[in-house]
This record gives sequence, C-alpha cells and structure tokens, in this order.
Amino acid sequence: MFEYASDNKRYHTLNYHLKTLFNDRVFKASIDAGFSCPNKSTGGCTYCKMGSGEFATTGSITEQLEKERERIYKKWGDKKLIAYFQANTNTFAPLGVLKEKYAEALKHPSVVGLSIATRADCLPNDVLDYLEELNKETYLTVELGLQSVHDETAEKINRGYPFSVFEKSFYELKKRGIRTVVHIINGLIGETREDMIATARILSKMEPDGIKIHLLHVLKGTACEKEYNMGMLKTLEKDEYIDITVEQIRHFKKECVVERVTGDGKKESMVAPMWSVDKISVLGGIDKCFADKNAFQGDLYEN
Repeated sequence: MFEYASDNKRYHTLNYHLKTLFNDRVFKASIDAGFSCPNKSTGGCTYCKMGSGEFATTGSITEQLEKERERIYKKWGDKKLIAYFQANTNTFAPLGVLKEKYAEALKHPSVVGLSIATRADCLPNDVLDYLEELNKETYLTVELGLQSVHDETAEKINRGYPFSVFEKSFYELKKRGIRTVVHIINGLIGETREDMIATARILSKMEPDGIKIHLLHVLKGTACEKEYNMGMLKTLEKDEYIDITVEQIRHFKKECVVERVTGDGKKESMVAPMWSVDKISVLGGIDKCFADKNAFQGDLYEN
C-alpha cells in the first residue's frame, strides 16, 4: 500500500490529500469567471478550445457554485467545495477585479478554498503580493499551465513565453508559500517519449506541490485539428500514454500530489484520440502498469 493513498493507487491522489486535510471528501467546483487570455491576440495555444472551460456552467460565480453544489449533492451528499477558477487565465485582470471575484467565491457557505488556473506570464508583483495575503486566509492553490519544459515545443504550440518565465513565476509563488500545481501535456507536436519524461524529470527537481498530467486532445476548431488533418501531428496510442505517464509520476517525489493523470474531453468535440473518451479504462490501465512494473510514485525521484 502506497502511504499517500487509501485505495489501490500507487501515487499520491488529490482525493487522499484533500480528505487528509479536511477530514472528508472535498470536491472542486469548476467556474468560468469571465476572464480572457492574453494569448488570444496571437491565436492562442494550438490545442486550446474555449479556454479550457468546457465543463464550467453559466451565470454569476455564486450561481455557478450553487449549480455545482447541487450536482455534487445528488451523488455524494452535502460536501465542501474548492472554487476552481478554470476557464481562461484567472489572474488576467486588474487587481480590484480579481479581489471582487475571489471574494464572491469565498462567501459561498460550501467553499473552503480556491484553486486559480493561470499563465506564468500573468502574475505581476501586485497580484503575487495579494495571493500571498489570500493564502493566509484560505486554502489556496495556483495552477500554472506549463505543458512542456522545452522551448522548441512552446514555440510550436504558441504558448507565448519561454521556460525561464515559468521558472521565475514558479519560484515567486513558492517563495510566498503558495501551493503551486503545474500542468503538463503528453503528446505535443514533435515531442518524443524522452522529451516528455524529461519534462517530468526537470519539473520534479523544482518540487511542485502538485502535478496535473494531461493527454493532448485534438479538438474540433483548433489549430491542432489542422495539424492533425495535414499529417503533421500524430496522437499517442493508449499504451504509449499510459507507459509515459507512469514513468513521469515515478520521477516526482511521493509528497507531490498527482491531481490528474488524464484529461477530460467532451466526445462531441473530440477529433482524436478517441480511446481517451473512456477515462475509466485509462485510469485502470495506469494502475495496472504501476503494478506490472512493481513501481510507485517517487521511486525514480532524483533530488
């Protein structure tokens, strides 16, 4: 039994982390707070559709949280929520606007914390200082979309900034004691298995508090769809993705929370790979791969 899991997982799950912290199951409630993204002016990241907010509802922040609370209540009963500012770049606004939106979420009686998804190039000093203060008042996570440590890949996906910008923002957050989670994507254009594992190995040495691992989804209406249709982009096979993901997790120290091991994508928006729609099969495949290798998170960690 892995010490940071209460089931058959061999990695540190978000469920375990939150249940240990709050002594109960806590759920993330996705919010679209109406933010935009600075990268949209240059066409956006090649894989992006709707600013990663397909699963958010509509209405005010309070209304969205109430819808999420009702959805979760039907299955799990009355549980606490983390307000997940998911869609677009959730620090891309004047400080006063950020304060207003975060405060509205924290007023909801079921909310016990915030998770704020943003870009590394959208964390000016006044926002960082405010987040430091907010971190003293509530359970706070800042999620940074890195995707890859390789600058050549960053240019191909039109991320808009080099790895050095990510490093600066990451360490500014860590210096302020803010819990920091990093997103990476497997299967980006031109990347090899070794490139993807190198992203995990390099990132692991920075010691993020959490990691989210996504599969590249080719979605309708994105630049990735054009690349895929032109034969420029080949998506990963299921077994490839599972093996790479397991090897990546093995490089992260066991205290790092693995918040996601595959992405969600709406079937009607998906172009490829269609096997990823069966999320349960992917999760089961990752568990089996860990067992077959007799491996655990952190067994390849190098300080």
